[in-house]
Parts: sequence; structure tokens; C-alpha cells
Amino acid sequence: IALKQRYSIKMSDSTAIDQSNVVVPVTPTKKNSLWETYLKVTDSFTVLFPVWTVLFATLALLRPQSFAWFTTKYFTASLGALMLSMGITLTVDDFVRVTKQPGAVIWGFLLCYVMCPLLGLGLGNLFKLPIDLVAGLVLVGSINGGQASNLCTFIAKGDVALSVLMTTVTTIAGIFATPLLCKLLLGAVVPVDAVGIAVSCLQVVLAPIVVGMAANRFYPKVVEKVLPITPVIGVISTCLLVASAVAQCAPAILSAGVNLQYPVLLLHLIGGIAGYWIPRTQGFNEVQCRTMAIETAMKSSAFGFLLAKLHFKQYATRVPSAVSVVWMALVGAILAVVWRFIPVTDEKKSN
Repeated sequence: IALKQRYSIKMSDSTAIDQSNVVVPVTPTKKNSLWETYLKVTDSFTVLFPVWTVLFATLALLRPQSFAWFTTKYFTASLGALMLSMGITLTVDDFVRVTKQPGAVIWGFLLCYVMCPLLGLGLGNLFKLPIDLVAGLVLVGSINGGQASNLCTFIAKGDVALSVLMTTVTTIAGIFATPLLCKLLLGAVVPVDAVGIAVSCLQVVLAPIVVGMAANRFYPKVVEKVLPITPVIGVISTCLLVASAVAQCAPAILSAGVNLQYPVLLLHLIGGIAGYWIPRTQGFNEVQCRTMAIETAMKSSAFGFLLAKLHFKQYATRVPSAVSVVWMALVGAILAVVWRFIPVTDEKKSN
């Protein structure tokens, strides 16, 4: 987005100054005009991210066979592309700066693995859901942050490096935290393939980001040309991921009923609101609070559905995760677009 703005400033400049300090009018070229049009179109396309999410999710619910072609290999490749598009915006200095602020990562961990599981349990009991659905709701609250949060943080003018670090920390910690929380809150242990999750985390999250950062470091001119299309790639990848997950469990979502929609929505919405205001009261700046809010609101719901499917005998425990796939993406996308239009008033502090 910052690169787009720099291009826009360059293209909208109607004058140029030569070495003699004489102002010389510059006539806009057709190429510049087309580039400006492209930037405006892609900017509008990115802003409408929540709309595309709803459209893809609705289509997946009504015609799940439309996304039958989006198999596991495409699912993994899309996540990788999403992470790569974030990686090329980062440098090593970004992560060095973030590691000097461990408080944000610690609070993000507490919001993810303390507040959200208890919130899921409380909402399940408040709405008097059957025990199977309560278990599924707690499971949603007990899983790691979703990778799509990095894209939403990028759109919301948050700290992408902090978002990536928090996603990575909660993903790795989930190997131990998720089964432990399920045992404490539900009284049952959820078997987790720790090695498999760690390998997937390295392949899908860390590897593409490292490749992107390396490209940014050693091939900056190539990255500069590719960067303007990364928001489009990110939006399309996320929409396909949401649609694929919804299509695979469309019958479960349709049969869940409205009584489950409300607690799942509130789990993500309250998580996002609390994820913003709790850090705010602790003295974190605006950029950090936006980042932590989106990280808290957006869970890896598809992973929760897989855990419920593989490790819970009751079929109903997977339904909250199926419903969560849509609400997670929608709440995160709306927060991102709303914050995109709100200036960061304390940006200097975050720098």
C-alpha cells in the first residue's frame, strides 16, 4: 500500500525541476495513466475484501462442488503464496525491532490461549449449547492464530512483522497449548501430531516468508515491480481458502442453526475488541494494538475443524469450527478495512 502511494505521488506530480531550477511542465504519458488506473482498481479491490469473502463463502455453501478442485495441494500452495506476499514486504530489521518488544508477543499469547478458550466456554454455557457444541467452541478458542491475519494486519496498517511473529509463536505453542487446554476445560486430551504440525508450520509459514525476505534483500528491484500485485494475490488466496474450507463442511454449517451463529460470531468479535483495548490499557501503541486485535480475532478455524474431525468422536464438535471459518475471515476483514481508513495518530512511537 505504501508503495502504491509513492507511485501515485510520482505519477500525479505535474511538474519537474531540472538542474537549473527551472520548472518544466511534464505531460502525463499513456503508460503512467494506465498505471494510475491499475493502482486505483487494485486499491478498490483490496478495500472490498469483506465483500469478496462473503461472496466466496456463500457460493461455497450453495454450491460446494464448485470448489472440489481446490484440493489439499492447492490449499497449501495458496497459504504459501499468502505468506510469500507478506514476506517480500519485510526485512530482518523488522524482526529485530519486534524482538526488542517481547511484551506484545507475551500479551498476544495470553489473549490467544487464556482469554479466547475461557471466552468460548463462557459463550457456550451462556447460550446453553449442547456439550458437544460447547466442546467445539472451546476448541476454536484454543487453537492458534490464522495465517490470514498477516494479510489483514497489512491492510489495517498494523505491524506485519509483529503479526507474523505472533502467528508463528501461537502456531508452535499450539502443539502443547491446544491439547492441554482441551484437557483442562473439557476433561479430554486431544492427540496432536506435534512433528507434523511443526513441519507444516515451517513449510507453509516460515519458508515462504524467509524466501520473500531474501528476495527483498538481494533482488529489491524485482520485488519493487512485484509488490503492487501482492495485495490482490493475498485477497484471492484468502477467499479461495475460506471457500474451500466452507465447501468441505457446507452441510454442517447449514444444519448448525442460528443459535450457534451468535456465539461463534461473538467469540471472534469480542476477541478482536478485547484484543485491542486490553493492550491499549497496558500502554501499547496504536499499531501494536491493531495487530494484537486482529491476531486475537482471527483463529486458524480450518485447523480446528481438522482436529475435531480426527480426534473427537462426536460429530457435532466439528460444527463450530466449520461456522467459525466464515465469521473469522469476515470479522478480521472488516476490522482491517475499517482501520485502513483511520489514521495512526501515534505512529512515531511505534517506530
